[in-house]
Amino acid sequence: MLEEFLRSADDEFYEGEYAESQLGSQVLHPSQLPDTMEDIAIAIVGVKEDRGSKNNVGSAAAPDEIRRQLYMLSKLNREMKIADLGNIEGGASLKDTYVALSHVVNEMLRLQVVPVIIGGSHDLTFGQYGGYHEIGKDINVSVVDSMIDFYDGEEEINDENFLGRVFVAEPSVLHNTAVIAYQTHLVTPKSLEVMDKLHFENYRLGRVRADINEVEPVFRYSNLCSFDLSAVRFADSPANYTASPNGLFGEEMCQLARFAGQSDSVDSFGLYGCNLAYDSRDQTVKLAAQVIWYFLDGVVNRRNDFPNGQDENYTKYTVQFKENKYEMNFWKSRKSDRWWMEVPTPEARRNQKKSHLVPCSYTDYQMACREEIPERWMKALSKLG
Repeated sequence: MLEEFLRSADDEFYEGEYAESQLGSQVLHPSQLPDTMEDIAIAIVGVKEDRGSKNNVGSAAAPDEIRRQLYMLSKLNREMKIADLGNIEGGASLKDTYVALSHVVNEMLRLQVVPVIIGGSHDLTFGQYGGYHEIGKDINVSVVDSMIDFYDGEEEINDENFLGRVFVAEPSVLHNTAVIAYQTHLVTPKSLEVMDKLHFENYRLGRVRADINEVEPVFRYSNLCSFDLSAVRFADSPANYTASPNGLFGEEMCQLARFAGQSDSVDSFGLYGCNLAYDSRDQTVKLAAQVIWYFLDGVVNRRNDFPNGQDENYTKYTVQFKENKYEMNFWKSRKSDRWWMEVPTPEARRNQKKSHLVPCSYTDYQMACREEIPERWMKALSKLG
């Protein structure tokens, strides 16, 4: 079914000799794939498309160069079957490329294989999102970007307005969106207003850098993750036309990717925006490869520790507010030290379940102990309503 959308990458990636210690020796290429995708955990898919970019045309050439650097990195510390499915070539129209990507992502989701998408321009996230239209559940989207790609007045979808198109796409399967590491001076007030009105989440660059662990819970309840290399500062990642002097450090981008990989709920990951025309000595290509490597490393180290009623694996903490106005329950995993909090279901929806468990941080628990209601709790309650 997927053959009509995918073309093999350059032969050198399939014919080259990789040392036993290199990731390339761990990746199955098209000729090595079994008849079914059974037991495959990760599928690498390149997308050679950048017609949806306003200023970063040139990123379509990136997938194979990123592969080159990725496969030379160290083998993962645990066995995991990874398949390289090749590339989606640019279609007759940009819409055709989105449709092709949606089909590939949808098939991977159906097979419970995590697609790792190598772009290509960031608007390809729209095609990645389209892969969820038929899965029958609402999803959470996390975007790492220097901007919030939402603008009014643009007729054609592009890498600076696609997020707004995701918000209104039909059929809608969107429950929540979080934009991480945006820079306030690059974002319109209208974008922030829309995010707030929809009860979506946004994390400024300064907030992320102050304590990067505070955004880990966001990935823990995400399904689709989309990373734009423009979120990284120019000194670490020059290969993007919109690269800024400010931004994440390269190692911070890798840490966020590892958070995404460790999340039991993340089932698709995309890395976009690497423009070879602006790169210097393969600096950004190497960073992109490392970002993907850390996502893979996170996947092989997943804990599967979402609270499921087996209380012996968790410690429950109940915070009683004065005058019994509120009572908040928190759960801490004894396997990973990760935290969750109970958010009550509004009365109108009590026929579904009494409460929901939402990933949180130790800081949220500390706030509750000071009788402060965590912002994460308030956002979750608003979404449930």
